[in-house]
Amino acid sequence: MTAATPSWAELEARFDLPVRSGTASTTPGRRAMRRYAGALMLTDCGVVLASLGLATIVRFGTDDAALEVSGLRVNYWIVVGLIAVSWIAGLAAIRTRDIRVIGSEPTEYRRVTNATAVSFGLDAITLLVIGADISRVLFLVAFPVGLAGLLLSRRLWRAWLISRRRRGRNTLATLVVGPRHDVKRVLITLAGLHGGPYETVGVMLEGEDETQEVRAGQRSFPVLGKATSSAVAAEARARGIDAVIVAGQPHGRTFLRDLGWSLERTDAEMLIASRLLNVAGPRIHIRPVENLPLMHVELPSYEGGKHLLKRAFDIAASALALALYAPAMLVIAVAIKVSDGGPVFFHQARVGRNGSLFSMIKFRSMVPDAETALAALADGNDGNGVLFKLRDDPRVTRVGRVLRKYSLDELPQLLNVLVGEMSLVGPRPPLIDEVNKYEVHVLRRLYIKPGLTGMWQISGRSDLTWEESVRLDLYYVENWSLTGDLLILWRTVKVLLRPVGAY
Repeated sequence: MTAATPSWAELEARFDLPVRSGTASTTPGRRAMRRYAGALMLTDCGVVLASLGLATIVRFGTDDAALEVSGLRVNYWIVVGLIAVSWIAGLAAIRTRDIRVIGSEPTEYRRVTNATAVSFGLDAITLLVIGADISRVLFLVAFPVGLAGLLLSRRLWRAWLISRRRRGRNTLATLVVGPRHDVKRVLITLAGLHGGPYETVGVMLEGEDETQEVRAGQRSFPVLGKATSSAVAAEARARGIDAVIVAGQPHGRTFLRDLGWSLERTDAEMLIASRLLNVAGPRIHIRPVENLPLMHVELPSYEGGKHLLKRAFDIAASALALALYAPAMLVIAVAIKVSDGGPVFFHQARVGRNGSLFSMIKFRSMVPDAETALAALADGNDGNGVLFKLRDDPRVTRVGRVLRKYSLDELPQLLNVLVGEMSLVGPRPPLIDEVNKYEVHVLRRLYIKPGLTGMWQISGRSDLTWEESVRLDLYYVENWSLTGDLLILWRTVKVLLRPVGAY
């Protein structure tokens, strides 16, 4: 007697096959982020319509106007409506509202900019091909106004999202799995993300580790079991996990494959926290060779056109800043001179790119003989070992305390930037004595020009440990981009308004 062929439902139950499309459950975290993406869509539509409407009114006023399209007269507002549809479609096609992207400043802003540029470019070509005599005013007004409006609205929405996440809302429930030391590294990194998207609810460890919790910083995280693919997927289903982060390189040749298959029955995404600590996403590419997927990691470049563009930006921005801040710098100079009659500026030898020396200029914030009094204060160092800092340095003048709090003493370094000794963004310019204490790998900080601001300044400054400072600087040296520089400059403005670690 021939056995009956099992149904697909029976096969699903017997072999734990992935649920067919459309039947997987959606976690609360993902539902919240999809509502957020929906709000972004409404805002995007409003900005697009407003910018195109403004451009049309600037050109034609409120009267109806028509234009020639392949010999036919078409109402101008119809053409504008079609441009709006293509713009909105472009924002969707380039996935500017993907829940994996929203809230990630560089990627989100880059996609919005690319979508806007591509949409306007295609519209211009299409209108030219069909012979539509449309006014250039539409593009000259709508493009910059619309792009600025989109970026500003994303920035405001992101500020709202971060404030919610700091209160434990709109976060993604996260499970971290892997070897203990790699799991701890990931937990420490996630804990340092104020308003970050991932809220760790537990960890699963590889091996026979029976410890009930993993401590990282000021928090302890429960160990939910052994990190096998089936156990991780079971916990993800039971706890409504949004993301599973695989830390390091778990043992087992098929672990990642099996985990990916097991997670298909859940709504959780799988993320891999690579051990390539100083390598950012743009430098990593997957290069398939036959059946062997290779991860291609681009080597960092310290020369070339990208650096020429950085230099051009430094010249233009520093010259403009010097012109804008000249009145304030004059007031500061007068205040320093009147306070004690000493020199206005302080010059100090610093180490620049490739070990070259230059004279860094600052507004003087200490008494004139501060250098000679340094030896007597060395035992009270509040810095991180290599860097010398005192929270209550007796050498700092009354005017100097105000200058240091808001980093106004650094303004003259715009001259160092203008002449090419420094950059607007880069690693902190070190003293000669500090460089003499460097380990070999730390010397990589000197591969590019030191900066007026950088990762160190916006991440806690003197409150950071030496290891954290080095990690941030090395990450910047190997992964910098002009977009990243602009974001650092923006965050520097916020830090100046709310100083942290400035003393």
